[in-house]
Amino acid sequence: MSRIGRLPVAIPAGVTVEIAENNKITVKGPKGTLERELPIEMEVKVEGDTVVVTRPNDLKKMKSLHGLTRTLVNNMVVGVTEGYQKVLEVNGVGYRAAKSGNKLTLNLGYSHPVEMTDPEGVETVVEGQNKIVVKGINKEKVGQYAAEIRDKRRPEPYKGKGIKYADEVIRRKVGKTGKK
Repeated sequence: MSRIGRLPVAIPAGVTVEIAENNKITVKGPKGTLERELPIEMEVKVEGDTVVVTRPNDLKKMKSLHGLTRTLVNNMVVGVTEGYQKVLEVNGVGYRAAKSGNKLTLNLGYSHPVEMTDPEGVETVVEGQNKIVVKGINKEKVGQYAAEIRDKRRPEPYKGKGIKYADEVIRRKVGKTGKK
């Protein structure tokens, strides 16, 4: 039995969970509303102040969908109550980030500044000149946008220049040695 799939998802106060046909789930909370269609094979029920996910049989596909479905529901509940955030750091001489309106401008050593527009439901905050915080209620969108920002200049292993996650560890390499 799936250890994660079996766990009920607790619904905190101020959050409503509605399940329509085709397993379309709507979660409303203090930070906003999230909608998602869950796999049709799974049975999702609201029992009191918890959401319970059950699977029809023990086929491999159903087992893998069981834990996934429960985690997706849990991520939606956490998103509308606390929200998600990812912190990125910009390292390098002359590398900086700036914010104006919903546009994020990055100077990353290219001949031109890189401009990015915040997607719907995701907000970026620039702290200082080298710290970017990506916030939102949808875990998937926050992670995707943070990854897109990081892709504009990934950290390199020699000096560590580039955009990295705050909790990321860069494996450093030793540079060239002179001839003797």
